[in-house]
Amino acid sequence: MKIVFAGTHKGERPLIGGLFRCAEQVLGQHDLKVAVSFVSPRTIKQLNGSFRNTDRVTDVLSFPSFDITEGQVVDVEDSRFVSDVEEDGRLFIGDIVVCRNVAEAQAEEYGHSVEREICFLCLHGLLHLLGYDHVTADGEKRMIAKQKEILDKYGVVRGD
Repeated sequence: MKIVFAGTHKGERPLIGGLFRCAEQVLGQHDLKVAVSFVSPRTIKQLNGSFRNTDRVTDVLSFPSFDITEGQVVDVEDSRFVSDVEEDGRLFIGDIVVCRNVAEAQAEEYGHSVEREICFLCLHGLLHLLGYDHVTADGEKRMIAKQKEILDKYGVVRGD
C-alpha cells in the first residue's frame, strides 16, 4: 500500500506504513493508495462540520473515494475501478484525517502510548475506506474484531 503523508512526524511514517502493510496482508488487499493527514483541532472540527454536519472536534475522519463493500477485496482490474487506477498501478481509495491533539489526549485517557492510539485511529480510518462501519451493532462487532486482529498481529496492543 502506498501512503501519501501530510503533517506527520518523521517517526510516524514507518509506524503507519508497517501497520498498513500488515492490514493489507490480513485483508488480502493489494495495489491500493491512501492519504494520511494530521491536522489541528480547528481543522478537523471544520471538516467534521462541513462533511458530517457535526460541530465538534473528533479524532479521525475518513473520506472514501469509492463505495467499497465491507470485506470486498478491491481488484484494480474491476471495471468499476480500472479508469481510476493511477499510473503506478495503484487505486487511490481515499483520505484519512487524524487530529494529533485528540490522539494524544485519548492515549493518556486510555492509558496507552500515543503511537498505539495513532495506529488505532489510522487503522480505523483505513477500515472505513474499505467499507467497514459501526453504525449497527453487528457492523461494530466485525469492525472491532478486525481492528483487534490487525493491531495484535502488528504487535500494538492496548496498554502499550
